[in-house]
Amino acid sequence: MAVNVAVVGATGAVGDLIRKVLAERAFPVKTIKFLASEKSAGKTVEFAGKQHTVELIRPEAFTGVQIVLSSTPSSVSKQYSPIAAKAGAIVVDNSSAWRMDPDCPLVVPEVNGDELHNIKKGIVANPNCVAIPLCVALKPLHDIGKVKRIVVSTYQSSSGKGATGLVDFDAQLKAFASGGPVPAPTAHRAQLAGNVITLDWTLDPNGFTEEENKVINETRKIMGDASIGVCPTCVRVPVRVAHCESITVEFHTPVSVEVAKAALAKAPGVVLMDELKGQFPQPIHAEGTDHTYVGRVRQDPSNPNALCLWVVADNLRKGAASNAVQCAEELVKRGIVK
Repeated sequence: MAVNVAVVGATGAVGDLIRKVLAERAFPVKTIKFLASEKSAGKTVEFAGKQHTVELIRPEAFTGVQIVLSSTPSSVSKQYSPIAAKAGAIVVDNSSAWRMDPDCPLVVPEVNGDELHNIKKGIVANPNCVAIPLCVALKPLHDIGKVKRIVVSTYQSSSGKGATGLVDFDAQLKAFASGGPVPAPTAHRAQLAGNVITLDWTLDPNGFTEEENKVINETRKIMGDASIGVCPTCVRVPVRVAHCESITVEFHTPVSVEVAKAALAKAPGVVLMDELKGQFPQPIHAEGTDHTYVGRVRQDPSNPNALCLWVVADNLRKGAASNAVQCAEELVKRGIVK
């Protein structure tokens, strides 16, 4: 079944990638339009060998559209995603605006795709770029031993700040490498070249950053278990693309390394790398792919019910654009789109 699609925020970093992923994955497009703000309206973008003029986001633009893939600031999403849904579309929204709304499913297809049958507002929320690979890696283990608690430290790339983050980082990196004065940060909160930043996000009243609280709340919602304990520390590292996660996961019952590896090896979306063969997940493996790479699976020496693992995924693709397109694919496959 081919469907009518609109990409909102089409000229942004994630919107641009959504366009490319749709083409790469041969999404069944009947018609497609690209929408953006006044700043970008009138520009042209290429899709499937044809040039398309970017249209202004406005209510009339959603007439006849069946699936909207939206990547805008939350304020824009709060305004236009309900309008698109009212016009009859199902919106897959990349912003944080709808993630914790009880009437909007928060979906990672490999983990909780069945939630797509419970779309009450016409909006599907696309999760945070850390929560997505975290849940992809933990779901097959949760099915075996039931997760009790997660302690995760992240190593998040500059591109998590979008195109402005990369411009900022690249300018710093160039100066740092040449030994010249490093320009003051503009997107990141401190110098990232040759450094790590533990407070590159807004600090919330509970002492955790906005990003860390997203990981806590979204992981519980995606996994469908509010009792799971989640303790994250999110860190920005001098890498352009792909986020890494060091995870210690405690189960209600013991899960052996051998059983865990067997489950991960056959889990959808997971690429298990064998440290005994000298393999270990790195950002350069994940960049440009839609996989979640898992490795360094080992027994926690301090807790017989816990395992440690290392996870890497492309934050722009699986952490954003590709997961949204996968949600759209499921909507078509499951016959949810009318």
